[in-house]
This record gives sequence, C-alpha cells and structure tokens, in this order.
Amino acid sequence: MVTLQNISYNHPNKDLLFYNVNLTINRHDKVALIGNNGIGKSTLLGIMAGILKPSKGTVHAQGTRYYIPQLFGQHNHLSISEALKINKKLKALKEILSGKVDEANLTLLDDDWTLEERCRHALDFWQLDDLDLDQKVGSLSGGQKTRVFLAGISIHQPGIILMDEPDNHLDEGNRRRLYDFVQTTTSTLVVVSHNRELLKQLQPVYELSREGITVYGGDYEFYVRQKMIEKDALREDIRNKEKALRKAKLVKQKALEKKQKLDARGRKKQEKAGMPKVAMNALKNNAEKSTARMKGIHTEKTDNISRQLHRLRKSLPGLDEMKFDFDNSSLHTGKVLIDAKHINFGYGQKMLWDQPLDIMITSGERIAVKGPNGSGKTTLVKMILGEIEPKVGFIHRFCTKAVYIDQDYAIIDDKLSVYDQALQFNSTALQEHEIKTRLNRFLFTKNHWGKPCAVLSGGEKMRLMLCCLTISSRAPDLIILDEPTNNLDIQNMEILTTAINDYQGTLIVIAHDQYFLDEINIKRSIDLG
Repeated sequence: MVTLQNISYNHPNKDLLFYNVNLTINRHDKVALIGNNGIGKSTLLGIMAGILKPSKGTVHAQGTRYYIPQLFGQHNHLSISEALKINKKLKALKEILSGKVDEANLTLLDDDWTLEERCRHALDFWQLDDLDLDQKVGSLSGGQKTRVFLAGISIHQPGIILMDEPDNHLDEGNRRRLYDFVQTTTSTLVVVSHNRELLKQLQPVYELSREGITVYGGDYEFYVRQKMIEKDALREDIRNKEKALRKAKLVKQKALEKKQKLDARGRKKQEKAGMPKVAMNALKNNAEKSTARMKGIHTEKTDNISRQLHRLRKSLPGLDEMKFDFDNSSLHTGKVLIDAKHINFGYGQKMLWDQPLDIMITSGERIAVKGPNGSGKTTLVKMILGEIEPKVGFIHRFCTKAVYIDQDYAIIDDKLSVYDQALQFNSTALQEHEIKTRLNRFLFTKNHWGKPCAVLSGGEKMRLMLCCLTISSRAPDLIILDEPTNNLDIQNMEILTTAINDYQGTLIVIAHDQYFLDEINIKRSIDLG
C-alpha cells in the first residue's frame, strides 16, 4: 500500500508544482497515473518512490519499492550491476563461493543465494543475455537501458513497482513482454504513461491536474468514456452560459430603453408643469445617477457571465480547429508515388534484409512500417525520400512534395522564434494578422510569438509543426511520421490524431503505438525483420 497525505511540491525556484495531493494505492492495485506534460507526474512518482522529498506532506509505503525512471543519463557512469544496486551482493556471493566466508560477506548477501541465477534469467527474458553486468550503462542504447531496469524487477522481486514511461524505447516485441508482465504480476504497480495500449492494461486511472488527483475507477477505455461525458457536460455549460449572456445583454438593453423612455416622459411632464430650472436639473442629475447605477448592475452581471464563459472555453481546447487546412485539389487517389523493385541496402557484401523488397505505394494509402529496432525502418524511409539510394534494385519516385516528421520535430528550427518559424512556411503570402490568427488557433497566443522554438515542449513543437504545414497551404503528396507520439501527452496525441485524420494524402508511419495506428486508420503494413 502507498498513501500520500497532503503532498505539495515546490521547484527549487519556489514555483508551486502541485498542492495538497491525497491518494491511497491499495495492495495489488495496477494504477495508471496520467496528466498533461509538465503537470508533475514524474515528480509525484519520484516522491512515491522516495527519490524526491515533498515540500509538505507525508508518504507511507508498505513493501519494498522499485523505481524505473524515464531518463537514465544519471546512471551512465555506473556499471549495470551498480545501477541495479546488486554489485555489493554479487561481489559478496563470489567471494563466499571462492572460499572467503566471513561475517561481512554473509551480512551483505543476506541469504540471497539465488541472486546470480535470477540475474541470468531476467537478462535472458529481456533479450539481454549478451550483456556483462560490469558493462557501463552509458554504452547501452535507450531500449537496452529500459530493459535492464525492467530486468531488475525479477532480480529484486519488489512489492511496489513504480514505472515512468517504461515503453518509450521498446520495440513491439518487448512492448508485448511488458504488457504480459503488467497483466500477470501480483505486485502493486503505479505506471506513468501516455501509451494508450499500455494504459488499457491498467486500472484504476489516476489523473493529475492543477486541481489535484481525480480517480476514475476503471481502465483507460472507461476513463475515455467519462472524459467524453465531462466534455459534453462542459459544452452544455458553455451553451447555457452563452444563452445566459445573450439574455442578460437583452435584459440590459431593454431596461435601459425603458428607463430612457420613463425619464423622457418625466421631463416632458416637468416642462409642462413649469417646474423651475434648478429643480429640473436636480431631477435630471438624479435620473442620470439612477441610470448609471442600473447600467452598472447590468454590466456587472454580464461581465460576470462573460468571465465564467471565458473560463469554460479555456478548459475546452478547440481540437476540431487544429486540422491540416490544406488545399487537397492536387491529390489524386490511386496515383503511383513509389515503385521499388528488389531493393536492399548494406555495406560491402552484407545486406540489411535477408530478402530484397518490392514496394508500391499509391496516393491516398495509409501504411505502417513495422519491425524490431535495427530492422531498417529508418533506412527504408530515407530511400523513399531519396536521401539514399538502394545498393541493389531500383526505386522510382513520382511524388513532388513529401514531408518527413520525426519524433523530435526537427522540421522546427530551434534558432527561430515561434512567429519567425511560421513565416518560413508562408509560401502563399498570408498577411501578418492571418498568420497570427492561425497561430492562435493552435494555442500560440501573443505571449508565445516571440518565444524561441528551442524552449518549446514536444507537444508545443508538434502543434507548431501542424500550424506551419497549414500555413504552407498546399497538401504534400506524402507525409512520413517517425515515432510521432513518443514525447506527447494524451491531449496532444488527440490533436495530432485529429489533424492526421483530416489529411487526404498518403501517410507512412513508423510507430510501435498500435492504439495510435488504429486511430489514424492504417490499412496495411510493411513488415521488416
């Protein structure tokens, strides 16, 4: 069991990240911890793990905790055994087996005689049998580092496992191993993830927001349904507030018109009665004050409703507006864009694929390129784009405009400001106010226009990339997405999905995220290795 009571956390610069968070995770629960990027999920997980100390509040954990971080750079100087915190035990075991049976070694080993065997089985399971435990973590790939820490679960056999984006660098086969583990383990799990396929294996769902923790007592599909209900209720609230605002403005107008008529009628009576000018001026002043008070009361009411409406609208991002606003007239469904015969790539005599590839891609298709890490997915994409040529076979390219979007959104120039980046794509000579209107549509307000692209988050770069492509107006024949969801939170994945589904051209996607592939209507796949 893990219990957090009144947890608050301030950054070192004193900025408040979250306040007064309370939650209880019961034994054997398999919790998904979700929320927008920057909201504090990784920090909260670190507090649960005992890696970070809260600014206020207390943490209680019953059971051994094991933590898998999202980033591993802090371990690069360590050996694998040191990073897994088993180096001292392994050394004691080896010395005991070599005859050095002393109190210090026996205390260090603590009767853990199966440690070496567990290490071997764990590394074998995660396809790391070629690694040496004395090898430096810095020498490993991102996927290997993740799998090393996943192997540590079987080695340590903890009661509480805390994982931060554990499948970010895993290929499809190892993701399946992770999903199988999540389904079968009896340990308590808390998993921070944006991968919907992994989230489907977990329940309940805990959502962290500025308001604190909201618990959804089902799996991710249940969470999605509840969020849709909440959004529908929010839209209904917005409609009601809009109606109330219109009514309040109408009441204000009618009240003022009525008051003006009564005042005018009163003045005519006063004039007919021959009232002294001084008295008439006093009555006029009183009438004006009365009108001003009435106007103030109605204005306060309409302003209050306007503020409420503004807050409601801010909490409902305009996903439907964030689409590729392309001129699709040049796209012709069924036109051959790529025709490759018996292609392969390699160095010297060693070829990348056991069998050469025959590939034909026609306009309007939606294709996934699949395969384990190192199977040549990026190489194939480079050949399609014409950046490299096959060593054998030939490839004919008939697309005039292709856009390649990688997981780091390198299409965005970090040296430019947000507005200057948008200008780079202004091929149709849009006016300044038109460009800024498009930026606003993609949630880049006046405060963002001068901001350097280098400081944007992954989700912000994705939205800016979408905005830039809409500014360029003409639809590309082909869009290639290379692991586009790796750095995105759920809200930004929804934005990307909405935009992609609005695109009518040809789409090639390298992704391990099957949930995303299903949502963007992938129809066939090219399987490598």
